[in-house]
Formats: sequence, structure tokens, C-alpha cells
Amino acid sequence: MKIGYPCLNRSLGCTPSRTFRLASYSTQRLRESLGYNLECLQRILEFNRSSGLLFLRITSDLVPFASHPVCAFPWPEEFARRFAALGAFIRRHGMRISMHPDQFTLINSPDEGIFRRSAAELAYHARVLDLLGLDLTARIQIHAGGVYGDKQASLDRFCARFEKLDETIRRRLAVENDDRLYRVADCLLISRRTGVPVLFDSFHHRLNSRGEGVAEAQALAAATWKRMDGLPMVDYSSQKRDGRAGSHSESIDLRHFARFIAATAGRDFDIMLEIKDKEKSALRARRQLIRMGRIREAR
Repeated sequence: MKIGYPCLNRSLGCTPSRTFRLASYSTQRLRESLGYNLECLQRILEFNRSSGLLFLRITSDLVPFASHPVCAFPWPEEFARRFAALGAFIRRHGMRISMHPDQFTLINSPDEGIFRRSAAELAYHARVLDLLGLDLTARIQIHAGGVYGDKQASLDRFCARFEKLDETIRRRLAVENDDRLYRVADCLLISRRTGVPVLFDSFHHRLNSRGEGVAEAQALAAATWKRMDGLPMVDYSSQKRDGRAGSHSESIDLRHFARFIAATAGRDFDIMLEIKDKEKSALRARRQLIRMGRIREAR
């Protein structure tokens, strides 16, 4: 099992998502921002390796405006060696990577323009993972999307649109249950029709389910992952104290986390902590996993 956190490290004083306004776009601005972002990503990877945090979700903002029509700069070619070096570091240290496009990436939208833009965004994410030289255990997680007044038709449209995506995208996708519209059971239907694995979000499941227990739902999702997909991925968080329903906690509740780990005893999966203090909670969670015998302390 591996454990990690998404996108940013709050201890390092850098961000891998430096960007600028579209009105200020220039090749030089993009070149400088991407160079800075890759340097920060290297620092995050080095921190994680030394800390035993071997799962990282890379920010979608790594390459500013990568899927926008304004971007004519051949960044994959110019930065190929930098990406290859980062990928070699990831592979050498047995790390795992994921990515998660924003909520506007909707392949089941009835609007063809939104679908085209979503496909372009997914192509960018797949390009990043390919440039890193990562195998198919590196996944792009997406939500099923909206229901647009007819959930069955929208689910059908997701499956039809999936088949229209380029193979470089399809082979890396995982679909995640959400907190309002598409439950684990819905994602399982998508998986049966498309072959895409289901990424289980434990917090979303607590907010939106058909009554299945966490252990049962996680096991059903895990069964959709093939050997080449790697261990199942799981997103974990808990409710923010005194926050609105669905707000992610600021820091990990170790008792809640320990109950989740105990409920899934006997099954290995890689855990992405969606908790706001990022690496700080991930380090605490890793120590808890060691105490519970789910991972081993590095020697």
C-alpha cells in the first residue's frame, strides 16, 4: 500500500501550478512558468521519497493553458528531457502518480463543445503521464458528470463518449463516485460497459450511497481493477468539523481513519488523502498504517 496527497506540498514554499492570465500569454511566460513548476514538482517528489509518501496526484495546472487553443508552444518537445528525468525518479523509487482534471471536464455533457474541450483536457493529462514514461498504474480520475434531467441517458452518453476518446486517454481513465449524483453502483455500471476501473471515494460514499457499507463498496470498486491497472486507488477524507456537509477536514482524524483501515482489513489499495493540510496529515496517516501493520517502516 502507498499513501499520499494531492497537488501541493505546504512545507516547501513553492507551487507546481504557477500560471498567469490568458491576456498575458506568451511563449516566454509559458516556458518560464512550466520550468518553475517542474522544478517544484521535483522538490515535492524528493520530499515524498524521503518521507515514505509514495503516492502523489500531480496538479492539472502543471502546464498553463496546455489544452487551450492559444497554446501553440511545443512544450512536450522542449521539456521532454525534464519530464523523462522526473519519470525516471518516480519509477526508481517505486512511486505512484495520478491526475484529476477539474469539475468542468465533462465527457457526458449534451453540449458537443464542452465534450471537445473536455477531450482536449484529458489528452493533455494523458500526454503528461506518457512523457513521464509511466505505465498504466498512473491514472486520470474523472467523475461521471451531470445528469442533465435524465440520469440513464447521461450515463449512456458517458459510455458512448468514452468510446470516442483517443486510446491514449481511455487506457488511463478511472471513474470516481461523487457526493451528489453518481454512486458507486452507477460507476460499476459504467465499468461493466467500458472496462474503466472504479476509484472509490470513501467520503463521497458516506454522503451518497444505496446503503452499502464502506467495506462492501470498496470491495466492489476494487474488483474492477485489473493487474495492469495496479492496486485499486481510494480517496479518503472525513467531514470538516462545523463545516457544511461535504467539506473536507482541515487535518486528519486518526480515529476515523483507523476505523476505515480496520473495516478494509485484508485488502491492499493505495490511499489519496484529500485533507487540506496535505503532507502533514499524510505523514500522520502513514505512521498510523505502520502501527496497524498495513505498511512497513522503511529500513
